[in-house]
Amino acid sequence: MEYIVSARKYRPTTFDTVVGQTALTTTLKNAVKSGKLAHAYLFCGPRGVGKTTCARIFAKAINCQNPTAEGEACNECESCQSFSEQRSLNIFELDAASNNSVEHIKTLMEQTRIPPQLGRYKVFIIDEVHMLSTAAFNAFLKTLEEPPAHVIFILATTEKHKILPTILSRCQIYDFERMTVRNTIDYLKSVAEKEGIQYEEPALAVIAEKADGGMRDALSIFDQATSFCQGNITYDKVIEDLNVLDSENYFKIIDLSIINNVSGIMVSLNTIINKGFDGGLLIQGLAKHVRNVLMAKDPQTLPLLEVSDKQRERYQEQAKKCETRFLYQALKLMNQCDINYRQSSNKRLLVELTLIEIAQITQPDDGASAGRRPKRLKSLFKNLIQQPQPKSATPQVVAAEAPVSTPVVVNEPAATLEKPDPVKAPKPTTQTTSLKNIGFSWTKLRQDGKSSKMNFADSLADSKDGQANGQMFSQEDLELQWMSMCNRMSDKQPQLIGIATRMKNMNPQITEFPQVEVTVENELIKQDMEAIYKSILKTLQLHLNNNQITFTILVSDQKEQTKILSRREQFEEMRKINPAVAKLQQEFNLELA
Repeated sequence: MEYIVSARKYRPTTFDTVVGQTALTTTLKNAVKSGKLAHAYLFCGPRGVGKTTCARIFAKAINCQNPTAEGEACNECESCQSFSEQRSLNIFELDAASNNSVEHIKTLMEQTRIPPQLGRYKVFIIDEVHMLSTAAFNAFLKTLEEPPAHVIFILATTEKHKILPTILSRCQIYDFERMTVRNTIDYLKSVAEKEGIQYEEPALAVIAEKADGGMRDALSIFDQATSFCQGNITYDKVIEDLNVLDSENYFKIIDLSIINNVSGIMVSLNTIINKGFDGGLLIQGLAKHVRNVLMAKDPQTLPLLEVSDKQRERYQEQAKKCETRFLYQALKLMNQCDINYRQSSNKRLLVELTLIEIAQITQPDDGASAGRRPKRLKSLFKNLIQQPQPKSATPQVVAAEAPVSTPVVVNEPAATLEKPDPVKAPKPTTQTTSLKNIGFSWTKLRQDGKSSKMNFADSLADSKDGQANGQMFSQEDLELQWMSMCNRMSDKQPQLIGIATRMKNMNPQITEFPQVEVTVENELIKQDMEAIYKSILKTLQLHLNNNQITFTILVSDQKEQTKILSRREQFEEMRKINPAVAKLQQEFNLELA
């Protein structure tokens, strides 16, 4: 006996057996009952949802000589029997994917002129109509607009957006929906019962989720699972056969994240990757799982879960243990990971960091476990500061609050330091050390990072307090800070790149300390520099630690003007005068800044 796959064997033959398209089938049946038929229909939707099947059922019902009261075909008349035996001369099917030229459409149009020999209508079903070329669409357009009275066109496509608007406007459009997981499970149950196959509902739920809304895909996967399981479809065997990441892994990871068990999560991740699953697939599946947990927290959103009844109960149980804030933050982190996954050069590390951050969402603020960003420097050194010190006859010295540049010595012998005041000496059993000004605090680092993003003028306006009064500086210091200022201008403000490039070739001079003078070539350059004069002056005052600096811009005398050499040209002149400079550059592989 010839074997027929389930997708063909259990293909619907009546409107009532079509799954998940109740609104559409009701409309089509009513059209058959009333006899109010349009000359063109367009069925569109995802693959495997019943577009071509409904087109065939509709075409059969249109030509049925004795339709039922519900609008179904009788399956007994000559027209219905000829269609069932695939010998009907009134119903034509055309695959537009392989017949998409103008010649094919013209041949089809010739056939529309011949009236039906049996029945009332000639029905032309054109599948994958979006594959027609533009010329073929134009050739088809006139006939579609004014077809003969005995002709009905039924077009089917998965990509409606590729069809010309002029075609769309001449058709009744029916949008087919994706199959829900619940509908797919119920239909697979009926197929399994007809075939005498034992099953577990969670196993059918996995098949339904894998099919992603397509009933044909679901039946194909069902046949595959049936062959592997030998007539007894179980959850474990389906997971193994389809190589699907078990949802149990997602439940486990979330449970571990709630209790901040990073080590357990890393072990689970390693096991999943060793089984051949991609880290990006894990993040996508986990994000979908967290979304389902979030939906399970509210009875109003609970119907949005496209899972089996048993899985829905598990989601509700886990939702009771998860805070809403944790779920929101976890979704945000996984979404960011998914965005950066393709560009990441170390994908596993990106996934690990994301899972670590998720596991730390519910960590207390003062916690300092792995992967936790320290909110306060004090918390990192809490144990160190409060740790009891061993008793010693040698006097100890408490490090006072000191500036960053001042070295701090703790627990050094008294011979190397001044003798402390016995009144202020600490108790020998415990030592408390102030870390207020040791090193760089996180707050200071954040402030430094923030200030680096400020524009050229604003960063100067906010730094007046840091200026010193009257500190001496040399010509070399001036030139160094001048070059640094030009580089910052180019990096932070693209609109100043032009003037910054010119300023790099200028040579500021100390005329009479602390007066600084620079000579430019013409008035245009002087005007550009005067526009940012205050910023230049404040920068020099700040970085040279002298708020008495004055800055003057002069235009060179055109009569006595000499060429101002760039730093590259100055270096070339030095190499000509002193060959040792060139040798020094070669020996140390130096580059001109």
